[in-house]
Amino acid sequence: MIKLFFKKLLAKNRDMILEESQYIRSFMRLLMKYRNTGIVWTQEETHDLKSYVKRLSLHVPVLIIIVLPFGLVLLPILAEILDRRKKSRNQSAHLS
Repeated sequence: MIKLFFKKLLAKNRDMILEESQYIRSFMRLLMKYRNTGIVWTQEETHDLKSYVKRLSLHVPVLIIIVLPFGLVLLPILAEILDRRKKSRNQSAHLS
């Protein structure tokens, strides 16, 4: 239920998040690392992601949820919402 609510909230703000995130150099590459490769983020990478999201939350207040304690568990949902592909990379590789 919370996951669905958060997905809807992010989906409403998707365009604004994408627009603001283009100004942060490696945010999208780092955010999509788990979704593209299946490799989990290191502790340093999660720290970087958290600082990026803090900066983004100044422009898109809904992202402040991720900065709260235990909010980092929502990062995969954020990556799923911001992914521009229709299918994940793993699924499209199996179909070829």
